[in-house]
Amino acid sequence: EEEMHKTMEKLLDDGTIQGCVTMHYNFPIGVSTVGKVITPGRGKEMFIATTTGTSSPHRVEAMVKNALYGIITAKANGIKNPTVGILNVDGARQVEKALKELKNNGYHINLTESMRSDGGSIMRGNDLLAGTPDVMVQDTLTGNVFMKIFSAYTTGGDYESIGYGYGPGIGEEQQRTILILSRASGVPVVANAIQYAAELVKGNLKEVAKEEFEKANKAKLPEILKSLTKDNKKVKDTQEKVTAPPKEVVTGSISGIDIMDLEDAVEALWKKSIYAESGMGCTGPVIMVSEEKLNTAIAALKEAGFVAGEAPDC
Repeated sequence: EEEMHKTMEKLLDDGTIQGCVTMHYNFPIGVSTVGKVITPGRGKEMFIATTTGTSSPHRVEAMVKNALYGIITAKANGIKNPTVGILNVDGARQVEKALKELKNNGYHINLTESMRSDGGSIMRGNDLLAGTPDVMVQDTLTGNVFMKIFSAYTTGGDYESIGYGYGPGIGEEQQRTILILSRASGVPVVANAIQYAAELVKGNLKEVAKEEFEKANKAKLPEILKSLTKDNKKVKDTQEKVTAPPKEVVTGSISGIDIMDLEDAVEALWKKSIYAESGMGCTGPVIMVSEEKLNTAIAALKEAGFVAGEAPDC
């Protein structure tokens, strides 16, 4: 296998071939693969960003990169303005905030809306099955599980019969178009993966990647990623013990806070003399405050750097 990969790399580097499909190829850190599945029932094609490899050792940074990798792949595959959704996993709200900042800085990202009545760019299980976005963003391990499920749910799991495989390795320094399959990939998936590779070569994947990275970097992607990896909690003075204000009846709900930031957000409100409690609503983590202080609390959280808004009715 190692010898075959060396031969593959040589053929790619000297231009004999422009793309290749293989198994068990080791990408460097910073490169991960964008799979393509066919959603059940509706038969919509959807890119899973990402499915193997590691975009970054830092979870949120990796998911932000995954979004860019998915956009690059979708564009090279013929979708001029792909819609992007972020799956509701740990870190999703931080990813949403980072992508919106990137968008505000001038990099175009077509964030889509959930099919659920509460909308928003954070996707739920319904959206995953329906293929609401062209590009579904999540961490690689979760994406890998999705590839297995979407590809083998009709066969019992040991034979992947549907979809296009785990996709091309994408990264800023990645110059070779190499797509990944697994040992469980059946003949239909292998055939589709070869077609996927051919479409990406025709779509000039390498040039698309170069252009998108240039545009993203111009929109301060490196600075945004650097801010994500800093160990700087929004609530300062962590040595200081924050005492909760007098307890109140809390019936107002605030959503949009990532679960990893939930307790920090509660303490940020306590510091403003607003009594708050954390909880779990129908769409994810929520902060509960009194109805009378709802707007004040939302404003205080936004001022502290949290993404926050009134929770929708379920």
